[in-house]
Amino acid sequence: MDKSYRLGCDIGGTFTDFVLVDDETGEFQTNKCLTSPADPSEAVEQGIQQLLDQTPDFIGRVAEFIHGTTLVINAIIERKGACTGLITTRGFRDVLELGREIRYDAYDIFAEYPQPLIPRNLRTEVDERIASDGRIIRDLDLQEVRKRLAQLQAAGVESVAVCLLNSYENPVHEKAIQQLIRDAAPGLSLSISFEVLPQIREYERTCTTATNAYVKPITASYLQKLSDRLATLGFAGQLFIMLSSGGITSLETAREFPVRIIESGPTAAVIASQHYGKLFDIKDMFCFDMGGTTAKSCLIQKGQAGLVSTFEVGRVQRFKKGSGLPIQVPVVDLMEIGAGGGSIAEINRLGLLQVGPESAGADPGPVCYGQGGENPTVTDADLALGYLDPDYFLGGSMPLDKAAAHEAIATKIAAPLGTGAVEAAFGIHDLINETMAAAAKTHIAEKGGNPGQVTVSAFGGAGPVHAYGLARKIGAPRILVPPLAGVGSALGFFTAPVAFDMSRSHRAVLDGADFAEIENLFRELETESAAILGGTAKNEEILVERTLMMRFVGQGAETDLAIASRPFDQWRKAEIRELFDSEYKRLYGRTYDDNPVEFVTFKVRASLPARPFRIPPLKTGGTSLATCVKSTRPAYSLARKDFVEHTVYDRSRLFPGAAFAGPAIIEERESTIVVGEGAAARVDEFGFVWIDLEAGESAEGKLRFQKGET
Repeated sequence: MDKSYRLGCDIGGTFTDFVLVDDETGEFQTNKCLTSPADPSEAVEQGIQQLLDQTPDFIGRVAEFIHGTTLVINAIIERKGACTGLITTRGFRDVLELGREIRYDAYDIFAEYPQPLIPRNLRTEVDERIASDGRIIRDLDLQEVRKRLAQLQAAGVESVAVCLLNSYENPVHEKAIQQLIRDAAPGLSLSISFEVLPQIREYERTCTTATNAYVKPITASYLQKLSDRLATLGFAGQLFIMLSSGGITSLETAREFPVRIIESGPTAAVIASQHYGKLFDIKDMFCFDMGGTTAKSCLIQKGQAGLVSTFEVGRVQRFKKGSGLPIQVPVVDLMEIGAGGGSIAEINRLGLLQVGPESAGADPGPVCYGQGGENPTVTDADLALGYLDPDYFLGGSMPLDKAAAHEAIATKIAAPLGTGAVEAAFGIHDLINETMAAAAKTHIAEKGGNPGQVTVSAFGGAGPVHAYGLARKIGAPRILVPPLAGVGSALGFFTAPVAFDMSRSHRAVLDGADFAEIENLFRELETESAAILGGTAKNEEILVERTLMMRFVGQGAETDLAIASRPFDQWRKAEIRELFDSEYKRLYGRTYDDNPVEFVTFKVRASLPARPFRIPPLKTGGTSLATCVKSTRPAYSLARKDFVEHTVYDRSRLFPGAAFAGPAIIEERESTIVVGEGAAARVDEFGFVWIDLEAGESAEGKLRFQKGET
């Protein structure tokens, strides 16, 4: 059967999103259904069945099913992973609790820290030692390993993490333990640090390996269940999983390294935003993705989203760096900047309004869903303010109870504050916008950007609703809402390359480094990464990118240097030093010519050529805005602090060149766009909605915007 379809599926905390694309025609179909927290694969099957009602028998023609999930990060946050044990070097049993002995808040004497995923009684030591240069100081006693393994098995562990000191330089002892466990306990899930993260920094490496081991059994179980459900439905194509680094990978790789897919869902929106930024040659784009549970952002500069090698999950203090578990894997530089549509509003201990971090999720969901939710949420506030149509949520397939939302806000928020329900609803809406704006400005400033020059790209079911308020608060001049923004992550999967990142630490001072040895190390990494891509390559050329992580000798942080992929032994040491000094000076304003530098870590990214992806032009040939108007309804004005009439447009009827000024609301099945007062909207030939926050201020500005001259 001719396979011309690709299907993207993103499981969020509240909704599971689907985008089906026909590569022959370029046409898209979408679906959105509530997530099933107990078994996320149930919602996947339900959503596909609903798509089958629209397009019978498409599933047999799907070449690729690309999937992103919050399963891994939710398991960590909710502590629902496997019972896990740790085998480490004698003296390092408590590294997960000691960390780096840094207080994330120097003045908080009651500061809390996250509990390790592996309790102390399940952490055991073996008497072995390898030096930082790879020399064996003390041999491993396999009899001792058998004894420690038996103790862990008696304690009921389902998974084991192995992380020995300096194993990134010489993994001989870790590999011996790996073979012993495979022979003695073949049913035990196993993660060894040399495969998960062969890099320096004992705490981060141990924490990352422990996290991989903690979520590995439940991830394997889920992916098997998902694969079986898809097969039952008739799917016979390739199954890909979105990586946190912005690439996609095979089911087998995701099963072996689940720590790599922690941020798989939110990453896809950034990759889509990056694709659109290159398409329209936008220098700085601020990706804003607000779903049902969280809002995340990323600053894309010069068409490229940044990658970081370390991030945190499960923070005790949501926005305080250092209060979470460090995970050292490649990840798109995302920042959580706020709550989502399902985030609960409440009165805190000080008698003040607070929104989040608790979320109503998909079960029971916001009060207006009518599924038993009792606490008002951001979605309830947006509904009470008139931004959402209670009869057109999810295209009318899920009616909302506006009266119940209004009553919950009045009872639980307005009454304690001594104010009206409308004022309380606006307080919820404005507070989350203010929280996100403050975090967004900090994030942009840290990356050397200017909020006054960024284009905000809005994604998620709630993103287009709040983008106008957020952009006003940070001073952004323009908003871009792409087609199918409400399922933007699921659509973003199609723009992601098949790719995998690998790294290995090997410290060597530049002046005395053996470049031939480094070339061999690079080739080993390339061979390993190519093997991971091998099953999906289909005789395609594998593209390779190399990166050096270097620092001044004695320094504690590294600088990343992307280099050309020519043989490393053809480089001159002076060339490498010049590259380092140039990048260091760009980042910090100066360099230190007399100080020696050293190599720390070598990284390789292997990827397949970009796959074709395009947004088809709008087919509608309308020329009259009147045909695009659904109705008018009162909605709350952020400028007037009162309800004013908003013209409501049907996005599916909007035509290329359609332009109008706010206040207006644009509705589609997956999301709602708010165009506030003082702003003007324009639709281009592909259906992207451009909102200029300044064009509506004058007739001249509006005319220029309609012509696409701003």
